Amino acid sequence: MALGLLLCVFSNKANAQQHGVYDTLKVYAYVTPQGDTIPSAVLPTVEVYARLSRKWKDYWANWTRLRNAVYVTYPYAKRAGYIMNDINSKLVNVSDKKKRKEIIKSREKELKKEFTDKITNLSVYQGKVLMKLIYRETGNNCYEIIDEYKGFISAAFWQTVAVLFGSSLKQGYEPTGKDLEMEKIVRDVEKMYGYPPTPYRGS
Repeated sequence: MALGLLLCVFSNKANAQQHGVYDTLKVYAYVTPQGDTIPSAVLPTVEVYARLSRKWKDYWANWTRLRNAVYVTYPYAKRAGYIMNDINSKLVNVSDKKKRKEIIKSREKELKKEFTDKITNLSVYQGKVLMKLIYRETGNNCYEIIDEYKGFISAAFWQTVAVLFGSSLKQGYEPTGKDLEMEKIVRDVEKMYGYPPTPYRGS
């Protein structure tokens, strides 16, 4: 009798131990489109540190320099592009040279007043970036713009000056080619300044 009672108590205790408080754990679950339920968990963030190679150090240094130049010059290119596109739209059906000069001169003072001081404070590298962005906004390189507004002699002179500084007024813009990184940065700057996305105007 006593032995049977002891076995009964031991059996109940064993059953209780088989279903302890940690036998069932609540976890997140993902229900598949097929109706299956799969347990899921969020793993803690793991930070991995490594030394950058010279190649990647140079890449990020150049990228940072380009980003900073775009941040500085894009608002100028945007405003200048707006004025130049407005001038070009008014010149479309005007063949009379005197009338064309009057239209150009009416906005030339505005361009000088708004940009002379700002542009003279740019570095040579920032100036190169600005010329590319103006091409992006207008579809014309700076040589073509000066040639149209001020004449061939003036355009040729400023082209010579640009070459002396290791640049060119005739440089274009390739958003899917060599200027792809610049184009990506421009898209980010448009979001930052709240500008509507500008379609590339070049050919």
